[in-house]
Amino acid sequence: MNTPVRAIKNAKEKPCNPCPEEEPLPLDESQTDETLAKMAWAIAHPARVKLLRILIERSSCVCGELVELMPLSQSTVSQHLKILKESGIVQGEIAGPKVCYCVNQNGLTLLKTLIIDL
Repeated sequence: MNTPVRAIKNAKEKPCNPCPEEEPLPLDESQTDETLAKMAWAIAHPARVKLLRILIERSSCVCGELVELMPLSQSTVSQHLKILKESGIVQGEIAGPKVCYCVNQNGLTLLKTLIIDL
């Protein structure tokens, strides 16, 4: 199932509350390369890029509908989301039995800054 990103806006599932922004940790020069490598690895897989694009399109978090939008199993989608979350590009918030994911704008900005500074 290969659903276009724009179809998400018409999703029937009730959206989660917007995720609160997390403050980026200040980096010293020795941490910059390690952080960039971790973040670059997080987006180095086409499925994670697609998940990130889907989350960027959303104005609020996405719950279980991500699995429906990806041609992957629930466990594979969860693993990709875990990698994006560990990198700081995505954040998740528990909402009842589900986890709502959204883009961590500060993390995405940090990634962009680190790439520009290469």
